[in-house]
Amino acid sequence: MALYRTGTCRLTTDGGGRGLRQCLVLLYQPCHLSTSQKPQGVLPLITSKVKHLNAKYERFLERKFPKFYILYSTFMKGARMLWIDGKEVTRIRRRMKSQGIQYHQLPYGDMEKLRQFRRDLIKATPVIIISAPPFANYLVFVLMYLFPRQLLIRHFWTPKQQEEFLEIYHNKRKDVYEDVLDGLLQSLPSVTERTLQDQIRYLVTQVQQGIHPKVANIEQVRTAFSGPPFCMSNLDVYQMRSLSRIMFLTPHLPAFFLQRRLRSHIFEIHHLDHALLQCGVQELADEEVKRTMGAASGETL
Repeated sequence: MALYRTGTCRLTTDGGGRGLRQCLVLLYQPCHLSTSQKPQGVLPLITSKVKHLNAKYERFLERKFPKFYILYSTFMKGARMLWIDGKEVTRIRRRMKSQGIQYHQLPYGDMEKLRQFRRDLIKATPVIIISAPPFANYLVFVLMYLFPRQLLIRHFWTPKQQEEFLEIYHNKRKDVYEDVLDGLLQSLPSVTERTLQDQIRYLVTQVQQGIHPKVANIEQVRTAFSGPPFCMSNLDVYQMRSLSRIMFLTPHLPAFFLQRRLRSHIFEIHHLDHALLQCGVQELADEEVKRTMGAASGETL
C-alpha cells in the first residue's frame, strides 16, 4: 500500500470509531499509486504522442492550406492502403506455400489481388524510393500535383482523379482499336479459306460500325487465330505494339520481349476468366466488379 494512503488512514483513526470505519474503506479502495502496478511502456507513450502531434498537424494543414491538405491526406491514405494490400498479399503467398497451391489454382479474388499488387508495386517503386529520405515526401506531393496519372498508382488518386483517369485510359484504348482492325484486314488475304475470310471481314465491319458481334460468330473464326497469320508467333512488330497499347503494356520493346510479355499477359487473363467463371460474377462485390471491368486500367508497364 502506498505511503500516502497509510498516512491518510492514520489521521483518520484519531477521530474514533467513525474514523476507523473510514480507514477501512480507504484501505479497500484501489490505490492508483500502488507499487504492484507495472509502469507504462515508453513505446506506447511515444506512439500516442506522435499520433497526437500528427493529428494536430493535419488540422493545421486543413485549416491553413486546404489544397495541400487534400494531397497530403490522399498520400497518407494511399500509403495505408498499399500497406494493407502488402499484408494481404503476404498472407496469400504463405497460404500458397503451405498448401502447395499454384497461381492458377487460386480463387478469383486472390489471383486478381496478386496480379494488381505486382503491377502497383512496379509502378510505385520509384515514388517509394524518392519518399524514403526524411522530409522527401514533400517532393512526392509535388509529383502528385504535376504528374499524378503517370507516376502514381490508383491508391494515390483522389476520387475525382480516378474517374477522370479511367476515362482517359478508355479513350486511349479506343483509339488503338482502329489500328488493330486495320492490321487484321491487311493480313486477311493470307487466310486460305474463303469462307473464313468473309466471316472475319463481316466481324470487322460490325465492330467498325459500333455493333457488338455475337459470341457464336466470334467462335466460328477461332481457328484462324490458332495458326498463321494471326497466331502470336506470326504477328509482326506493328501488330504486337498495337495489342500492347490496348493491354497497357509498354510497346517500346524489341519484338522478342513484346511477344513474351503479350503471351504472359494473355495467359494471366485466361486464368482470371477461368477463375471468374468458377466463382460467378454474382458473387463479386461492387468494388470487385469495377476492378474486373478495368482490369488493365491504366497501369502501363
